[in-house]
Amino acid sequence: MSTPSPLLSIRPATVDDVPLIRALIGELAEYERLADAAVATDADLRAQLFGPAPAAEVLIGEVDGEPAGFALFFHNFSTFLGKRGLYLEDLFVRPAARGVGLGKHLMAALARIAVQRDCGRFEWSVLDWNAPAIGFYRRIGAVGMDEWTVHRLEGEALHALASHDAL
Repeated sequence: MSTPSPLLSIRPATVDDVPLIRALIGELAEYERLADAAVATDADLRAQLFGPAPAAEVLIGEVDGEPAGFALFFHNFSTFLGKRGLYLEDLFVRPAARGVGLGKHLMAALARIAVQRDCGRFEWSVLDWNAPAIGFYRRIGAVGMDEWTVHRLEGEALHALASHDAL
């Protein structure tokens, strides 16, 4: 007799999920070897995700009714396409829930949102050492953008540039 397949479900996060979202972000940060960088508090997440002008949205993935992963996303814009896009900031499935299809269900839900909202693209970044994630993304049809390099301003450099006087 075979083991029954787990029940997978995806739902939009609510403000009551803030502690869960923060916990999942912490688990993702540990996996990515960036635990010290994960400084968001429940108050930060509540204000930014569920305040008057939400900066992002979150989907919660569940296995047999238990939270097992999340996807945090927001919209960007393509000047070339003249359409907004959907940008996946974080995707994480707890190790115990990997291999049952939850990651693919989360990605499919995001793809549906992108199509429903008439987005021109759905994109994300992945750490170059994360071979399991890269393999997963390629299996679902994603193409790496090797000719693009991500740049970032943060902390002191961000504030220094912001304080530069305009001519």
